[in-house]
Amino acid sequence: MMDIISEIKKVINIEVEALLGLKKKVGHEFEKAINIIINCRGKVVVTGVGKSGIAAKKIASTLSSTGTPSVFMHPAEAMHGDLGIVSKGDIILAIGKSGESSELTSLFPAFKKIKIKLIVLTTNNDSRLAKAADIVLNMGEIKEACPFNLAPTSSVITSIAIGDAIAIVLMKMREFKIEDFALFHPGGRLGKRLTLIVEDVMLKGQDNPIINISDTTKNMFMAITEKKAGAVSVVDKKGKLAGLVTDYDIRKILMKEENIFELKIKDIMNKNPVFIYNDEKAFDALKKMKDREKPITVLPVLNRNHLVVGIIRMHDLINIGL
Repeated sequence: MMDIISEIKKVINIEVEALLGLKKKVGHEFEKAINIIINCRGKVVVTGVGKSGIAAKKIASTLSSTGTPSVFMHPAEAMHGDLGIVSKGDIILAIGKSGESSELTSLFPAFKKIKIKLIVLTTNNDSRLAKAADIVLNMGEIKEACPFNLAPTSSVITSIAIGDAIAIVLMKMREFKIEDFALFHPGGRLGKRLTLIVEDVMLKGQDNPIINISDTTKNMFMAITEKKAGAVSVVDKKGKLAGLVTDYDIRKILMKEENIFELKIKDIMNKNPVFIYNDEKAFDALKKMKDREKPITVLPVLNRNHLVVGIIRMHDLINIGL
């Protein structure tokens, strides 16, 4: 019977050895490739067929998301019109383990006419693909994890690793900041955490539960009920935060069996509530609520003049994916 765990570990070890062997192959050609790309006025067009094509798609995506404009071009589709993706000033990054794929080599005449640089990632320096290249990034001899040494496995992992290394080096050279990353990932969690501010999420205007400290307890109840925020901000005559009344504060009074309508708002409210400014990150509001010894679910929102302009709820922050 096959030892499944042992076989899985064997595959992982073969692929790890391929990556470790790759380190010995990294030399000046890789540095030249990086310098050509960083000075490119166009984009990087990554191409490959089969499993190398899948690796090429991933590399193009990683380059684009880290500050280097890039697209994937399928070589077969390029022969039927998609070559229009390529413009003068672009760079081609072609991936081919053997370097003999006819789909790739058939594009050489067009590359020459457009006069664009060709960087090739391959294991075969004597291949037609390598001989046509301006720069060859040689991955060296790679043992596939396939028992027949045929199915692309280690070679695909190695190609992706080189693509990742190129993307990250370029990212650092461009001084690509975390804010830039967020800009390119507006729909992701990181993007939301870095770009959304409290103003974008808070209840404001007519939806903002707010009441004056001199108002009646009855009106306070009405504000909490109508706005459905579970709390109401209490302000002074100048509109500045005087306190906060939450459902919890009301329950405490009721548990004491006191007549809450005989009390004043100042007797019910929390006089020193935690608050946040409207121009702070929405994610910071979530952290402020959760990281307390006793977590809270709502925060009054102030502008920089310390006027109450809204209220923000934890469940709204969670609902938008923070």
